[in-house]
Amino acid sequence: MSLLGRLLRNRRAGETHMAWNMPNLQGPEPLILTSRDFGDGDPMALEQCAKTIGGADLSPHLAWTAPPSGTARLLLVVEDIDVPMTRPAVHCLALIDPAAEHLDPGALGARQPAPGVRLLRSTIGRGYHGPAPIKGHGPHRYTFQLFALAAPVDLPEPERARPRAFLPAVTAPVLARGRLTGVYER
Repeated sequence: MSLLGRLLRNRRAGETHMAWNMPNLQGPEPLILTSRDFGDGDPMALEQCAKTIGGADLSPHLAWTAPPSGTARLLLVVEDIDVPMTRPAVHCLALIDPAAEHLDPGALGARQPAPGVRLLRSTIGRGYHGPAPIKGHGPHRYTFQLFALAAPVDLPEPERARPRAFLPAVTAPVLARGRLTGVYER
């Protein structure tokens, strides 16, 4: 077990500041978010983890139930809520065309995102960045949160905004939302 992991073992961002709990992102929860790669609360595969720990940074398959009529855009937020910081680390932030019914593995890659996917800036960079928790820190929960927005995001250059500035600026009503949690530990 890593000394740093042991020292930080009880320090975690927690759920309080995650996107799911932001007042402007509240809404009904009829969206069901699933993955062929892991179930809710189940371990994520190494290929979905960061390259720095031997993974491939391959975003997992994601599928969801049909968003409500009037959905203008889907917002996907992937956060590590167990990172030893004051707020969760955003591992991916993307706007998705509401006509999409799923994302294939790798669809959130920075070099070539899937059609209809607009990648925004995350805590780490643009595109999907897989799990890479500190060795010995314990299990980390990676929450995939999907929000059906009633209007497009009204920011002049959303690609340039940092996640903690972008997320509070989302003013479109949330018509529906759903989430899925994967777990990884080193």
